[in-house]
Amino acid sequence: MSTTTRHTRKDLVGIVTSRSGDKSIKVTVPFKVPHPRYQKVINRKTVVHVHDEKNEASLGDKVEIMETRPISRLKRWRLVSILEKAVSASAAITEADVAATVPTKTTKANENAQAAEAKTEPAAATKS
Repeated sequence: MSTTTRHTRKDLVGIVTSRSGDKSIKVTVPFKVPHPRYQKVINRKTVVHVHDEKNEASLGDKVEIMETRPISRLKRWRLVSILEKAVSASAAITEADVAATVPTKTTKANENAQAAEAKTEPAAATKS
């Protein structure tokens, strides 16, 4: 009896960029290639549609995917494992956090008014 060996399937590592539907994700796989003439390294990316059977991947996760038989019109890859979970939404920086740290006209006016009040209060205390 002869034994046949299966062809090895391609494995890629990428970042989840979209959760388009049920059991479907888009994974962006970055790679670098040298320019044909100038040899400068150029960043390129490939976007692949991946089958996520358990709906366990979320946006920003670093995942390992494997080539598989055609599952739908675009999906030819399946999720093997999640290598690194993304930062959760609760720990991410919100718009309110950014607004609190960035100075604007209104916040500067409020700071100047508070500084002026602080200067006048000690002067009034020393006169009495």
